[in-house]
Amino acid sequence: MSRKPHNKPIDKITFTMAVLTVLLISIPMIVFNESIGPSIIGFYDYVSFNFGLVYQWVTIGCVGVVVWLAFSKYGNVKLGDGKPEFSTLSWVAMLFSAGVGGGLLYWAGIEWAAYYISPPFGVEPKSTVSLKWATSYGLFHWGLAAWCIYALPTIALSYSFYVKKIPYLRFSAAILGEKSSTSIWAKFIDLSFMIGLIGGAATSLSLTTPIISSGITALTGLSRGPNLDLFVICLCITIFGFSVYIGLEKGIKKLANTNLYLSIIFLSFVLVAGPTTFILMMGTESIGFMLSNIIEMLTWTDALENTGFVQNWTIFYWAWWLAFAPYVGIFVTRISKGRTIRQIIFSMCAYGSLGSWAFYIILGNYALNLELTGTLPVVEMVNADAFSAISAIIGHLPFGDLALIVFTLVIIIFVATTYDSASYALASAATKKLQIGENPAKWHRLFWAATLGIFPIILMYIGGLKVVQSAVLLAGFPIAIAFIFMTKTLIKWLGEDHSCNEKV
Repeated sequence: MSRKPHNKPIDKITFTMAVLTVLLISIPMIVFNESIGPSIIGFYDYVSFNFGLVYQWVTIGCVGVVVWLAFSKYGNVKLGDGKPEFSTLSWVAMLFSAGVGGGLLYWAGIEWAAYYISPPFGVEPKSTVSLKWATSYGLFHWGLAAWCIYALPTIALSYSFYVKKIPYLRFSAAILGEKSSTSIWAKFIDLSFMIGLIGGAATSLSLTTPIISSGITALTGLSRGPNLDLFVICLCITIFGFSVYIGLEKGIKKLANTNLYLSIIFLSFVLVAGPTTFILMMGTESIGFMLSNIIEMLTWTDALENTGFVQNWTIFYWAWWLAFAPYVGIFVTRISKGRTIRQIIFSMCAYGSLGSWAFYIILGNYALNLELTGTLPVVEMVNADAFSAISAIIGHLPFGDLALIVFTLVIIIFVATTYDSASYALASAATKKLQIGENPAKWHRLFWAATLGIFPIILMYIGGLKVVQSAVLLAGFPIAIAFIFMTKTLIKWLGEDHSCNEKV
């Protein structure tokens, strides 16, 4: 009989190192808030221009390995015995919510505006061609490449946990195997993952908190400021703290299912109430344009003109996904027992991409239509205050206040679901052993739920999107390097086990 979840002992070394590192990073950022912002931005520029190619090649490698795995003889390998623990609908809802977070609601409606006025490949700003790139690049950043980055550690962790029977649901187990319990390198890997996740999650909450605050301001007339933002963060922490405490089945699963239904209702309303034909036509063109140029977009480094487009956008996104990837891998591993490698890859890449594209196509093209028809100066508003612009875009829908309430609820639940699974992943990484079906201690999950609220407050206190992007870039770099060794270990395991099965 397995031990109860609340009795699961923590890994004191990993736990203590993670807490101390959070404090060592947080305190200087608070004390030197006026000077540290520009320093972080300067470091971002240095890393992105000099080491950005690392993020790009790791992403290209992830796409190649994941596509190979999906169509190889290993695709039918079953990860865990018995039937899946969750229905396909709940499973997809949870993995999608864990992978995208509230950041999707920030970027989906307004990202095109940045590309429209500063397009890639030297295209003339505010031209017809720039519109094609503007409506396609978001689909590229949130599409196949992103979900391949998520799928690879999911497969590696699932294989180590369910097939190799390594009782550690932590990132280092997918690289070092059984040695992850004793190796000093394992502690470093897991610490890097935990800090990367905290930084990546902080970015997501830093982007979504002001949107929620702006929605509350638009609905109630309250002035938006630091106090309201702090209230929103505390509210979100309370919601996902309660959800993560009551567990996967009663908490995270129900939140994810609710969010799926609310998202479908909201997007359907925008599609029907908005310029339906324009949204569908532009969406069709955008998908086709993106797919016909995906190789160029994936490999473009901007080596000749050095406009900064790749560094400011593509590398930022690849770093963001890499920082999140081990946590998504841990969480999706926990909910994926009984599924095959091919099922996991196809489901993550297909449902993940299509779900993200639905938000970009419907919300983005609705906002674009407001700009092109002169109904709302979206580009101007985004440049002035992106958060208020998003509320104004939603508010222009019929029954605008009701639409804004639903939109705000969707964001809150997205954030809560993401942070639930992030808290679970952090607690798993700092737990000594987890057998199949076991969960980290409840107090442990609650602790990380509260800790995840620290960095967003600091990042908003320092201020600026570039600071937020910098946190993600720095958090994702060690994970990018670790991906190389993780892939090597996975391919080695698959080759050894397949050879053994053939001989038998």
